[in-house]
Amino acid sequence: MQSMYAFAYRLTGQRDDAEDLVQDVMVKLFPRLEELEEVEQLRPWLNRVLYRQFIDNTRKKGRQNEVSVSTLTDGADQDSFLDSFDAHTQDAFECITQEQLAGTLARVMERLSPDQRTLLLLHDADGWRQEDIAQVLNVPVGTIKSRLHRCRAKLRELLQKEVEPFGHRERVSD
Repeated sequence: MQSMYAFAYRLTGQRDDAEDLVQDVMVKLFPRLEELEEVEQLRPWLNRVLYRQFIDNTRKKGRQNEVSVSTLTDGADQDSFLDSFDAHTQDAFECITQEQLAGTLARVMERLSPDQRTLLLLHDADGWRQEDIAQVLNVPVGTIKSRLHRCRAKLRELLQKEVEPFGHRERVSD
């Protein structure tokens, strides 16, 4: 269950959505418990079912509008943001820079397709082996390798546009 939840969280990015996804899969599989006992490698099989359920849910929902965090908090909370940092662990500039980089990466990752995002998260963030991903997604390992290459190229392209939207030629010098 913990493994399924961790995978679901990587797919959805939200605690509640991950819990709902795991629950949907468990409800779907509960009537088929006898079949589950016959599965040799249960973890990859369950992750494959979870991934397919995630794709089905994503297709059904479509894309929902996101709400900015700044609209959820009042001005007083925003003003005290810098005061929340512990002066002994890191300086505020370093924390803000890390927050900005994480935000940039999160925005760019959202622009990838769910398949691309899942593949990058499984391999690069969670450290899954290509063979395991191929088994979960039910595709050859060579396909995983080529998809990873294309996903990373797309991520680089999107990050470059995000960080440097005008390119080096259109920059204005002082």
